[in-house]
Amino acid sequence: MGDMERTTIEEEIYDVAIVGYGPVGAALPILLGQYGHRVVVLERHHQPYPLPRAVHYDHEVARILQACGVADRCSQIVEPAEVYEFQNAERRTLMRFGRAGNGVSGWPESSMFSQPELEAVLFQRVEELPTVEVRRGWQVTDLDDHGSQIVVRAGGESVRARFVVGCDGANSLVRERTGIQLIDRAFFYDWLVVDVVFDEPRVFDPLNVQICDPARPTTVVSGGPGRRRWEFMSCPGETAEILNLESTAWELLKPFDARPDNARLEKHAVYRFQARWAEEWRRGKVLLAGDAAHQTPPFAGQGLCAGMRDAANLAWKLDLVLRDLVAEQLLDSYGSERGPHTQAVIDLTIEMGKLICEANPQEAAARDAALLGMYDGSLTEVPSLPPFAEGVVLAGSVGAGELFIQGHVEHRGERVRFDDAVGVGWQLVTLGQPTLDEELREWFASIGGVIVPFGCTPGGLVDVDGTYRSWFADRGVAAALQRPDFVLYGTAATTTEVPALVRSLAEALGAFT
Repeated sequence: MGDMERTTIEEEIYDVAIVGYGPVGAALPILLGQYGHRVVVLERHHQPYPLPRAVHYDHEVARILQACGVADRCSQIVEPAEVYEFQNAERRTLMRFGRAGNGVSGWPESSMFSQPELEAVLFQRVEELPTVEVRRGWQVTDLDDHGSQIVVRAGGESVRARFVVGCDGANSLVRERTGIQLIDRAFFYDWLVVDVVFDEPRVFDPLNVQICDPARPTTVVSGGPGRRRWEFMSCPGETAEILNLESTAWELLKPFDARPDNARLEKHAVYRFQARWAEEWRRGKVLLAGDAAHQTPPFAGQGLCAGMRDAANLAWKLDLVLRDLVAEQLLDSYGSERGPHTQAVIDLTIEMGKLICEANPQEAAARDAALLGMYDGSLTEVPSLPPFAEGVVLAGSVGAGELFIQGHVEHRGERVRFDDAVGVGWQLVTLGQPTLDEELREWFASIGGVIVPFGCTPGGLVDVDGTYRSWFADRGVAAALQRPDFVLYGTAATTTEVPALVRSLAEALGAFT
């Protein structure tokens, strides 16, 4: 019986094999596991990486973490940040980005954290899911495409899966073995990244600041509660070896009153900030996500955010394909949506980087004069990311491709966030009671869709803050059809137009054809 059991395990075909177990490689199996799919995660390291890396996520990623069932746990490890201030060499304020209160997704615009703590939360959630398996110490060496399945090899061992997702970082072996090339914007700088824990708590105001000093551009931000991060740009003629010395770190920290007698150096490392993305996001049954698909300069704090958006976008599409509800071609929309979106984010960070990394004193002085002339002391809202222009969105529909809002609602006598009351999935949110025929209702329910009419049924949801009423009124619509990744498929001007909206989604996904 033992031999038979081992054979069965070896020949088991997983729905998805995920290579790499960082934040993206943890979020994706959580989302897939919550759908009930069989997932195996293959990670080459035996233990989690213990030192800080990413330190920021935005309101949309906070909502994705909410969808992963870890919102309450994450709230214990983050430090919200309302303001990101740019200063010149004399520490005069050039501009201030930010937003008081929550963002569109119902969470703070920015949250600062320590990556090992975030990963610990995600790993704990993975362990709670019975259909997700993690194999550490698996150094993947090759992929064999057998048509209906992929064999992932690690030395003398292997696993089989219907799909493989490479979440294995910037030097992705999955990307290499698949033959997918990177498009490189040739925008790169070497920076020393230093993480510090002070012996005594300190209050920093502003919490996050970018010092645009042409002598050495410097970033100073929260690294999560109790931590502080500095990033120092390499100067001309300065080698990475010299910059990476511990003594160099302490010397650069002196002006900030961080010393060996009042602080602990948790990490110092030189990184080359890159701006690159994959030519293809999918080749057959192999897909890329996170740093395997793109590397984003850190100036807008969007590196990890982009990867988490990949996971949210890909999870619901894989779910529908794995359940044979749609054709596999739906996965092509993963790249057609995430590719241009990621490129736009990278372009934004490059422009911010050009502003920040200016090392010519005359050019920096002209920049400072221009920005000081425009600065009036107010907060500039962080620009919204561009909507999806193609993919699974209803072209021409108001709001299509944008993020939909999450407000607070009254549910069973309690004030909660919308997703906590309704769940995560396809949501048809209306201000009236729509009428769908039986065929449409059954189809919408088959993909996990729920209809949420505000104020139409006794004991139903109450829009306690008017968030939804205001959103609908501003756009002149009565219904919004939201995808599981919180992107709007489309809207309807009246409740009588809702059936046509839902039917267009069914047709877009290949039903009723």
